[in-house]
Amino acid sequence: MFPTGTTIIRLTTASSRRAIGRALHTSYIAMAPIKVGESLPVTDLFEDSPANKVNVCDLTAGKTVVLFAVPGAFTPGCSKTHLPGYVQNADKIKSDGVDEIVCVSVNDPYVMAAWGLQHNTKGKIRMLADPTGAFIKALDLGINLPPLGGYRAKRFSMVIKDSKVDQLNVEPDGTGLSCSLADRLKVKS
Repeated sequence: MFPTGTTIIRLTTASSRRAIGRALHTSYIAMAPIKVGESLPVTDLFEDSPANKVNVCDLTAGKTVVLFAVPGAFTPGCSKTHLPGYVQNADKIKSDGVDEIVCVSVNDPYVMAAWGLQHNTKGKIRMLADPTGAFIKALDLGINLPPLGGYRAKRFSMVIKDSKVDQLNVEPDGTGLSCSLADRLKVKS
């Protein structure tokens, strides 16, 4: 029986490591952050519990959605400024033709639910968890923040129309509080 292509690659890689004393270099295609006009990646987020999956494309299909991401639930900038700004401006944002407002963070769904409860988001903002960072990685809008546990979302906001990015505001340093705030959002009809 002949080895499969995968086995050959593994054998070649292992023998190459022994021959040269180090691992072979592997290159990959670098992603670029999502841009205005591009479609969202087909990804599941979670609301309230791991049993409640929410597909991002299904959520945004045929709708205008404001989605904002924060580095971490219960962190000072996110809890004192970012999330409260969206809670306070939810009615105004929705009166501009927005169907839903969504907050995303690389956290577990229980943490996001508790954070939303503390900030009275019910009926205003959907608190969605990206536990593995799959959605944020697919957008290429992540940042490594070791004090917050490692890989997190950069702070950003976007207006999504029918699953395509209509507007994208990414904080220049990934964590600041300027262009992604609720009062800076301009929803175009």
